[in-house]
Amino acid sequence: MEFKETQPIYLQIADFVCEKIMSKTWSVEQRIPAVRELAVLLEVNPNTVMRAYRELELGGLLETQQGTGTFISDKKPEKKTVERERQLGQMAGEFAARAGAAGFTLEELIDRLRELLPRPAQRR
Repeated sequence: MEFKETQPIYLQIADFVCEKIMSKTWSVEQRIPAVRELAVLLEVNPNTVMRAYRELELGGLLETQQGTGTFISDKKPEKKTVERERQLGQMAGEFAARAGAAGFTLEELIDRLRELLPRPAQRR
């Protein structure tokens, strides 16, 4: 995994774990890598992984059982408004930067996104 400088590493690790869960690579009630194990794999400080796991625990996505490990929660997590806003802001910023690097203006990007909105059903 390659880390970006635009976001704290612990949030990138949290996103990495979420990605594994959403893609069903890791499933509900499955034990996930231990803090040290993931820290070695990602070449980061274990405290950074611990912080990411703690954030995901607070969000209800993970559960830690003393002595047995950290598991994916079977509860449906409720994303906090702040977390949703952070994620959306990050995705929008990255998408706008990629579009700009490809030579598109923000207006062109917005117009194309508007085309994706569902159209109201036409009356006959």
